[in-house]
Amino acid sequence: MSKREINGGIEMTKKRSLVRLRVQDWQELQKISIETYSDTFGPYNSPEIMQAYLTTAYEAKKLQGELENPNSQFYFVKVEQEVAGYLKINVGDAQTETMGPESLEVERIYIRPPFKQQGLGTYLIGKAEQIANAQHKTKLWLGVWEHNEPAKHFYEKLGFHRIGQHSFFMGDDEQTDYLMEKKL
Repeated sequence: MSKREINGGIEMTKKRSLVRLRVQDWQELQKISIETYSDTFGPYNSPEIMQAYLTTAYEAKKLQGELENPNSQFYFVKVEQEVAGYLKINVGDAQTETMGPESLEVERIYIRPPFKQQGLGTYLIGKAEQIANAQHKTKLWLGVWEHNEPAKHFYEKLGFHRIGQHSFFMGDDEQTDYLMEKKL
């Protein structure tokens, strides 16, 4: 823990770090992906649909390919050296929608349950903005499930606004993601 002075008092803060993933990190990424995705979306989907999706979406070769893609970057956010979640960003042809060369996509921000409500989502969006600015991007965008009210509110609070929607398939169940954008 580090200490910092706040209004004359001392506040204990946990040390956060951001670590870029390499291809050999795929197994830990797979584990965290399944844990966080299941926590967020498991209550809203049947076990069969969830299992089919998780098996396909986080399959070893698929994750390794994503990690090797030069237009995608993955970062673990660590709190006191423990993986608390991760960020995946895309540019160019790695984006899940054609948004142009001036855009950076935040494809995934997943936080493990014990680390929620600790400001890590805000921290990761801030890091995505820093990366976008360093790459001279003028827009940050993402997709969020239409029924994920806490996430929609969170992104709106950070300056994102809805610009459209697209279909997202969980097995053969078509769902809708809202596309949200923030101008930088």
